[in-house]
Amino acid sequence: MNTSTISAVILAAGKGTRMKSAKAKVLHELFFKPMLHHVLDTVAAAGVEQTAVIIGHQREEVLASLRNYKITPVIQEEQLGTGHAVLCAETACAAAEQVMILCGDTPLIRPETLQAMLCQHQEQGAVLTLMSTELDNPFGYGRIISDASGRVLRIVEQKDADETERAIRAINAGIYLANRDFLFTALRQVGTNNSQGEVYLTDIVGIAVQQGYRVDKFVHNPAIDVLGVNSRVELAQAHAELQMRHNRQLMLAGVTIYTPETVLVAPESTVGQDTVIQAGVQISGRCEIGSDVLLEAGAMLHNCTIGSNAVIGAQSVLHNCIIAEGERVPPLSRELSLAGSNNCHS
Repeated sequence: MNTSTISAVILAAGKGTRMKSAKAKVLHELFFKPMLHHVLDTVAAAGVEQTAVIIGHQREEVLASLRNYKITPVIQEEQLGTGHAVLCAETACAAAEQVMILCGDTPLIRPETLQAMLCQHQEQGAVLTLMSTELDNPFGYGRIISDASGRVLRIVEQKDADETERAIRAINAGIYLANRDFLFTALRQVGTNNSQGEVYLTDIVGIAVQQGYRVDKFVHNPAIDVLGVNSRVELAQAHAELQMRHNRQLMLAGVTIYTPETVLVAPESTVGQDTVIQAGVQISGRCEIGSDVLLEAGAMLHNCTIGSNAVIGAQSVLHNCIIAEGERVPPLSRELSLAGSNNCHS
């Protein structure tokens, strides 16, 4: 798979009105960082090195959050639709042969899913590939319209779909791979004759079909991996999914977590084999937990080093601490130290 000629375009200019928030949607945090950062990290892990981020609403705040990322910011002055947003990135994608398009509110997408989609797109020689999944209740999502042989014909948005089209369970997940020349040529042909009066990115599917190009569908399940976050309820669900993914990795590596749905461990932290983590434990920052450690219920650790065979008592709160091998910290301990201190427990 060749990723050197691919540019990613991440749509992050919208307001996200369903979040009921003064904060831009893509800046809402889950599992220790803004959802936009999860998308950027996934794109990088998939091997795509050139990334443009479309910003608009609260552009200064969004751009400030990206200071540690190597990206090309692209300003969408007016939010005139997803198609218009991508068109704004034409210059940023000038060196690419293919363009991957994602939304900044899809923090659950996995690198291996993007890699599999890239492989299919390149192997099949399609001009356009779109990510699809199936939902029992597809309300709110664009439906993928196919012919009897399964060939993609077009995408119809919820507000523009008739009763028959709304019954279709195959939905557009909003992730695309397109040949650059076709993409930007097609976008200039898209009109605004729809219920929103916007330039729909999805209209490029129908244009490709009309011009005789191959349009492929990359089907991914489970659906949760590719769906966006549009409300506080969905934010909590996405957070829980990322939390469980990480805890599963820890358990498979030899860590005991009896109630993983209650345990939160930052991905920057490490936990040794045969450590036991009881209910309600939170490990944040960069912690180093040795082997055979017991973290009792409700313990909270931040930027701590815990030696092997240590016991951290229930409901203890430790910040920037170094706990020696075999040491026992009593329950309900409160030990806060300045960063860089050698020890904070006596």
